[in-house]
Amino acid sequence: MVEINLAAMPAVKKPRKKIAQRQMELRQRLWPNITESYIWRRQHHNGFTTIPRTMPLILSIMDDLAGTPVAMAYLELWGRAFDEGFVTLSKPKEIAFHAGFDGQRGERTWRSKMKALDDLGFIEVAGGPSGAMSYALILNPYLVIRKLHEQGTAGLREDKYNALMERAGEIGADDFDLPDPWAEPPSSLQPSPSLGQAVEASSAPAENLAVKNPVEAHL
Repeated sequence: MVEINLAAMPAVKKPRKKIAQRQMELRQRLWPNITESYIWRRQHHNGFTTIPRTMPLILSIMDDLAGTPVAMAYLELWGRAFDEGFVTLSKPKEIAFHAGFDGQRGERTWRSKMKALDDLGFIEVAGGPSGAMSYALILNPYLVIRKLHEQGTAGLREDKYNALMERAGEIGADDFDLPDPWAEPPSSLQPSPSLGQAVEASSAPAENLAVKNPVEAHL
């Protein structure tokens, strides 16, 4: 008979459906006159993106670090990005307007926000047909904030950093435990022999370089 170690078996998570059902029942009690037609649901509507649940706190930390409001410029990039994580900035005036920067100096203001995000490391910009700021790559904000915290960057409040770590743990985001992508990997290459060693090896007697018979080597 096969024995089953119940202690080694992973705990069974409660179905998400039960949680959703309880939430639905609570919503109906709080707002009895509201039907599904009033609610935006990702299962039934198109044109959405995925964001971390910690995004509001992340945006607040960004503003603190930059010393100027950059959150809307960043959020507009996120809303335009797909899973590849980068955005083509071929319509800078439109992107600036959607981020809340309009008027005569709107695009210039937007570019200054983008530069601040680039300087902090939240994005990387690349040149192309639209000039020096033609593309923007969005990096993992958790890892960027962790790096800035390790560097002691001014403007990063300790209470908000701790709150971000706590909230990340609550929602199951393990990004703070990921390896540092900026760390140089250890070299696996053996050091090259010096010139003297190379000459010595090339002048060694032939019998010293001969490969022994495997049987002899074993004996």
